[in-house]
Amino acid sequence: MAVYSISDLEKLTGIKAATLRAWEQRYQIVTPKRTATNIRYYLDEDLRELLNVALLNKNGMRISQIAKLRAEERAEKVVAISSINVSSDTQLDALTLSAVEMDEFKFSHVIDTNIRQRGFEETMLEVIYPFLDKLGVLYFTGSITPVQEGFIGNLIRRKLLAATDRLPQPQGKDIPVFGLYLPEGERQELSLLFIEYLLRKRGFLTRYLGGDVAVSDLVDATSRTHIDYLFTILSNAFVHEPVENHVASVLEGCPNLTLLLTGYQASIHSFEGEERVKVIGGLEDMIRFVATLK
Repeated sequence: MAVYSISDLEKLTGIKAATLRAWEQRYQIVTPKRTATNIRYYLDEDLRELLNVALLNKNGMRISQIAKLRAEERAEKVVAISSINVSSDTQLDALTLSAVEMDEFKFSHVIDTNIRQRGFEETMLEVIYPFLDKLGVLYFTGSITPVQEGFIGNLIRRKLLAATDRLPQPQGKDIPVFGLYLPEGERQELSLLFIEYLLRKRGFLTRYLGGDVAVSDLVDATSRTHIDYLFTILSNAFVHEPVENHVASVLEGCPNLTLLLTGYQASIHSFEGEERVKVIGGLEDMIRFVATLK
């Protein structure tokens, strides 16, 4: 069972600590536990209740009205609001609640509703990526656990694989082929899977090579199948070897392709004069680049 401080609740719900204290005193929405030194702390059920309360309050319901509802009634209203309200704050609150509760149904309900209304690509860009940013902050501040983060990551991974699998097989002659990989120690799998989806949706062939791929494996792969562009992500977590060494090894071992790099480590290194290296600034830059290939 997780234990939360009032600062954790402030980060997770978006409600100021002073407001939370006032709600406790005036409406008894939750009753915090106290340590031996009289410091407030909260349990999972307190967090779930406050997330529901915060979502309802942000969507126009007065706190005095919310306080009169039973917990079950609050949860029902949250589901109803999440179904019809596509504001960014409501989406983030509902997805945060699904992560805290590890509720697959609630998460899929919000995401699938967005996919039907927006399409998969826009849902990833406008809903899932902002949610992942918030989730990352909550993880690094200790407000959610690695298990909760892993649970949500796996659900998103499944959505990405299913959406990619539904795309038609690219047809035509001389279609550029993209190989996608993550070097050893890099952990940006969801972003790599989304890049594959974007490429397949735009009619390009892809070869997904996976994560923790050594240069020797890239050499082996490119000797077995034709690849025009090799794409990878080098974030600030890439510390396996100097970036320049990795790039030089890939270019030497794979002489007939262009290497596409994105991520923090790629952005802070200069590859001027290297014709077979292109640094991609982010998702929008990648979309613009592949549009030139069409």
